[in-house]
Amino acid sequence: MLEAARSEGDALIVGINRDSSARRLAKGPDRPVVPEDERTRLVAALAAVDCVVLFAEDTPLALIRALKPDVLVKGADYAAEAIVGAKEVEAWGGRVVRVPLVQGKSTTELLDRLRGGRGA
Repeated sequence: MLEAARSEGDALIVGINRDSSARRLAKGPDRPVVPEDERTRLVAALAAVDCVVLFAEDTPLALIRALKPDVLVKGADYAAEAIVGAKEVEAWGGRVVRVPLVQGKSTTELLDRLRGGRGA
């Protein structure tokens, strides 16, 4: 997904929820599985990624407004009307792109497999 996002613009800035906001998003008491500092380092080490920014809010709207990206990329699992910041990006002439997800590559799916005793 990040490679697809990178191909849409000149630079890829990835916003990552801080641990505190990830916990508030009700994905479960065992989330996030990987602490924010490790997630940040892992994502920043990827060749497709130019910059990583942590945000503490429940949504990246304030970050999107501050960065004013030309392109906002989200996974295709989001309905177009549910993409936070889409209206703002389009209002300043940017575009919103939904990219396909890679099946079987989500933390939720991995945790479900591990809890069910099935190997990855």
